[in-house]
This record gives sequence, structure tokens and C-alpha cells, in this order.
Amino acid sequence: LDRGSDTPGALECPRCDPLGAMPRKPIVGGNWKCNPATQKEFRSLLSAWAQDDSRSSWDADLVDVVIFPPALWLTDVKSEGMAIGAQNVSKTGSGAFTGEWTAEAILDLGLSWTLIGHSERRTKYGE
Repeated sequence: LDRGSDTPGALECPRCDPLGAMPRKPIVGGNWKCNPATQKEFRSLLSAWAQDDSRSSWDADLVDVVIFPPALWLTDVKSEGMAIGAQNVSKTGSGAFTGEWTAEAILDLGLSWTLIGHSERRTKYGE
């Protein structure tokens, strides 16, 4: 909100000023959903990926690139230049919540990204 500099009691909104706000670094994320389905397919994907020289052709100072493989493959994925993230995080802490991943467990794996608010979880499970 800005009524102009010559207006007494003018309201200012620093977030409205594109020069006054620090821009967020863009994020490119790849959610693997439930793919690949088998360990054999996963190993084949990793092998092809390791041979692809174009996978690191972005400027990491200008964009964050994050991939989100299924939980089964989280600890096996190694990526140069790309961060690895979990596909979901529980809203609870540790306890009797079968299949859930706590934020503490995700951090313990060395991951700092997670996805939340999945449309299919909202429509199918009422989350």
C-alpha cells in the first residue's frame, strides 16, 4: 500500500516494491511418485542417469533442483548438483503411525526437502 511520498501518513508496503524485496530462488522439482516400480528398473534408471552429461547443465546459484524418489530408493539415490527430498512428511512426531516419515527421520537421512499437500492424498484420503 502506498499513497505516495507527499501524502502525510502514507502507507508503504515493502513487499509490493520489487526492488525492496529479495526474490526467492526458483525451484525445479521432480516427483517420481511410485516410479520406478522395481529395484531392477531403479538400477537401470540410475545407470542411464549416471551416463547423462546434460543433467548438471544448470547454474545452481540461480535455481534449486530437487528430486523426490519413492521412500524405498531415498538412501540409494546420489545426485550431483541436485538435492534429494522425501515425498511426504508426517504431521506427527514419532509414535505408532505405521508408514509415516517424521521430520526428524528425514533430517537424520540428511534431507532438507519434502513435499506436502498432495492432491491425491487430499482427494483419496481426505487429508
